[in-house]
Amino acid sequence: MAGAGTRAVSVDAAARDAAEQESAFSHPFVEPYATASYGDHADQVVDFYAPRVDPGEAKAPLVVVLHGGAWRAAYDRRHVAPFAAFLAGRAFAVASVEYRRGGAEPGAAGRWPQTLDDVAAAMDALPGLVADALPQADPRRPVVVGHSAGGHLALWAAARHRLPEDSPWRRPEPAVGGVVALAPIADFTKAGELSVCAGAALQFLGGLERFEERRPSADPAALLPTGVPTTVVQGDADIVVPAEVAESFVRAAAEAGETVRLTQVADAGHFPLIDPAADACLLVAEEITRLVTTAQTSGTVAAVTGRPGSSTAP
Repeated sequence: MAGAGTRAVSVDAAARDAAEQESAFSHPFVEPYATASYGDHADQVVDFYAPRVDPGEAKAPLVVVLHGGAWRAAYDRRHVAPFAAFLAGRAFAVASVEYRRGGAEPGAAGRWPQTLDDVAAAMDALPGLVADALPQADPRRPVVVGHSAGGHLALWAAARHRLPEDSPWRRPEPAVGGVVALAPIADFTKAGELSVCAGAALQFLGGLERFEERRPSADPAALLPTGVPTTVVQGDADIVVPAEVAESFVRAAAEAGETVRLTQVADAGHFPLIDPAADACLLVAEEITRLVTTAQTSGTVAAVTGRPGSSTAP
């Protein structure tokens, strides 16, 4: 995926990151239970993974997955299909959302405004799509899970009620029950300072000349507080989206009067969080379960540190 940008990293750290990425991407693609379109573009689709539950049980909670890849066209939802299937195996109904990525220039990060157009449209269309494609799912106040650039999109989707009044993406109130953001590009200013993913956040907003103009409509750190229960899961050995980005977002939340749960996974990099073969992925599933359970409440959560696979309950 997009590497560590211009930041210096050790040979050992780079080799470890490459091995973790290879493991995460080594799983075969898992065909979805169903696929539905939320628009006319080929990328405006959602893959559904049916929950593994016994017939007659209550409807399964819906988890929406937004994939990463620095908003670049080279990375699509296929690489998170094993992760989506893993969550379905834990009795969640899963909707894996595709969206338009890339841009006019080769390797460009994201399309403005189409990337955000698509996430907003997909989230708004999900209740109807779920009713038709996955009736065993409960689409009310889903938990949104995103990895890397998808973590940004998950946080943004939960903050649409905080957008400027004239924004076409604004909603009058939150439409999600919670967010689990995995190594998210959650603070565009800090990401720019660190040249995360070779300056992807800056590219996404259209370069330096548009950055400050567009940031209030796109940067999760500028849209706080949301009032939506939020957990950030971050590997402390991540060289793709370093922990400083998540920590900066959590500080911004605190300054805005909101508490965000930060679970730091010891000795984990960027990719184990979505790798069903990694212990860190089990911890992610635990965090999703915890947040699904409390999605209808507004309880506060605290920053904690945990090892892969360990419980991080406050």
